Amino acid sequence: MKQNESSLTSLISAFGRAYHSQFDEPKIFDDFIAKDLISEKEFLDISENMIQGIQFFNKGIAQKFQGERKKILKWITQVQLSPTPLARAAYCESVLLHEVTLGLKQYVILGAGLDTFCFRHPELKNSLQIFEVDHPSTQEFKKKRLENTAYDIPDHLHFVPMDFTREFSYQSLIDEGFENEKTFFSLLGVSYYLTKEENANLISHLFSKVPSGSSIVFDYADERLYEEKGISNRVENMVKMAAASGEPMKSCFSYEEIEKLLETSGLLIYEHLAPDAINDRFFRNRTDDLSAFESVHYIHAVKK
Repeated sequence: MKQNESSLTSLISAFGRAYHSQFDEPKIFDDFIAKDLISEKEFLDISENMIQGIQFFNKGIAQKFQGERKKILKWITQVQLSPTPLARAAYCESVLLHEVTLGLKQYVILGAGLDTFCFRHPELKNSLQIFEVDHPSTQEFKKKRLENTAYDIPDHLHFVPMDFTREFSYQSLIDEGFENEKTFFSLLGVSYYLTKEENANLISHLFSKVPSGSSIVFDYADERLYEEKGISNRVENMVKMAAASGEPMKSCFSYEEIEKLLETSGLLIYEHLAPDAINDRFFRNRTDDLSAFESVHYIHAVKK
């Protein structure tokens, strides 16, 4: 991963969260800090690129909203860009905050990007150690962004530079103060880009040195990934865009495959949300275009 690639990926994700926080109602996930990590020029540039791409996303919508730039941008963000990042973040943080009430002390964010959890929950500064694990260039990019904001890096936030998709190192975590106690991991927007073997190896390594009761929330694509087109072909578009960006989607799983993968590492599925369940929990009764992505599932798994 190159500097500009990691920067762009994290910026687009932050853009989706910032857009939702500012323009959508009701909120699925309110990342009110995301906008502070994006410059006004970057927000406008990403918006313009999305608007210019409407012919790729949907020719009918391009014709229907011709000249109506705000409507085009809202349609693209709500249909294609934001549904999965918003709902999976909302789900993950609801599980995490429940774990905190049960005494959780350590949170490891794998592929953190421009994550803002630490800054949105300052009340946890004395009770939860947060470890952000990501590619070194992405972390440097984030640190520079934080330098331009009013947010100081608190003592309980630890940056752990690591390309964990290639090799996970517990020593790097330990060097930042990680201890062998109950831990919660989040792995969002990552499994798709790893092979099945790489996913299995990563999960195995993650849970090799943490005690019983430690858990993980992650999202994955089911076996329909390459067949399901989705609303306005958005699933097909997602696969095409990933391939065009040089980071093709490499894996999809049946529920039985995920269950077996987790069982091999000593984990049990505590909760599984299929697309219909995600839609019911996070998108019910909406009057806009936000809805759960077809073929994307969420899992909360716990070590026995």
